Amino acid sequence: MALKHVGRTKANRQRLVVAYRTLPNDPYSALVIPTASLPADEHDALMKAVESAAGQEANEFYEVMQRTYLPDGRNMLAGFHTRGQMRKMATNAIEMTPDTRSSVPLNELNEIIAQQKGVAVEDLALTNEQAAQAYTTSPTAQTPAEEPVVVETQSDVITDEQLAAQYRSQADALFKEAKKLREQADELAPTKKRTTKKKEESVEG
Repeated sequence: MALKHVGRTKANRQRLVVAYRTLPNDPYSALVIPTASLPADEHDALMKAVESAAGQEANEFYEVMQRTYLPDGRNMLAGFHTRGQMRKMATNAIEMTPDTRSSVPLNELNEIIAQQKGVAVEDLALTNEQAAQAYTTSPTAQTPAEEPVVVETQSDVITDEQLAAQYRSQADALFKEAKKLREQADELAPTKKRTTKKKEESVEG
């Protein structure tokens, strides 16, 4: 089965997932997640998202990461970014590997996509407004060979109000999910808690 968004580094063939094929003001760089450095549960969650129908339908994988949560409850995109698990790399240093028999350099793939859309490679890059939705802080870890990317918004930084709005949105989503799970639990065992309470009251009486 062919998979989008998966690849490897040309230099040492380390496996990776491409979150952003191009970057604002830097269309010849991509943002990737080296999978070997991830904890097992996060790796499994990432690959499950890649292999999902939504993952394979997405033009850019970051779109799916924005709607996906890690096993510990963190948003996948924000969680990987803030812990320095995303790396900026040149697109000509990455090979996309849709299956075990074929590979294509990411820079060439971007050129093909641009030609199909009738635009320049530079026009494939995310706008600052789109990129701003994905970032709240700079990564906290880096290596000399692979520097993390800090995407600037039009105002250069994300304001406290914008950050607070993002947190509120994530909190609302988690609250709704918790409420839904509680309702499902009550449907499965609607009287168990009340029965236990009545028994306790009878004993006390």
